Amino acid sequence: MKKPMVHAALIAALLGASFVSTAQAAPEKFVIDSAHTYPFFEINHLGWSTTRGLFRKVTGTATLDFAAKQGSAEIVIDAGSLDTADAKRDEHLRGEDFLDIAQYPNITFKSDKLSFQGDKLVKADGQLTLHGVTRPVTLIFTQFKCGEHPVYKKHYCGADATATLKRSDFGITAYSGAIGEEVKLLIQVEAAREAKSQ
Repeated sequence: MKKPMVHAALIAALLGASFVSTAQAAPEKFVIDSAHTYPFFEINHLGWSTTRGLFRKVTGTATLDFAAKQGSAEIVIDAGSLDTADAKRDEHLRGEDFLDIAQYPNITFKSDKLSFQGDKLVKADGQLTLHGVTRPVTLIFTQFKCGEHPVYKKHYCGADATATLKRSDFGITAYSGAIGEEVKLLIQVEAAREAKSQ
């Protein structure tokens, strides 16, 4: 008489475990932590040195499905938040010769193809819209980590990514020959997992 009860309990336990596993494997949404996310860039100046700068205002989200090894991301950069540590140069870079923020206030990156190796995010193939032009760009991740944030006590993911693009591909051609054609991107990003609604 006890065997049916044992079988029923076993089946219930297995179903419960299956439900928990499925819930854990569901895609998770992460929200960019703007205080710890900065896209840096590097470009050659007159063949003499490398000019560096960053964008201080970034928002966006990413959806990560660790079980399926896939995900997506959508990032918005405020082009006017450009900072190269020189106010006069920043004003010029924000103007018509370069970013032209009056017409193109935002830089966006959208990806529906995030690639994993094991639990590590290694690549994001997407579309970068800069200066009103959209081109394919691949971000290569050199570091990726997820876990409980030691300060905020929330589940976070953090990463470093790089990419190289040609500014002329995006219609930015001013001072060609004096200023480099290639722009190297170095992006640090941290994002918090969105709390699930009750």
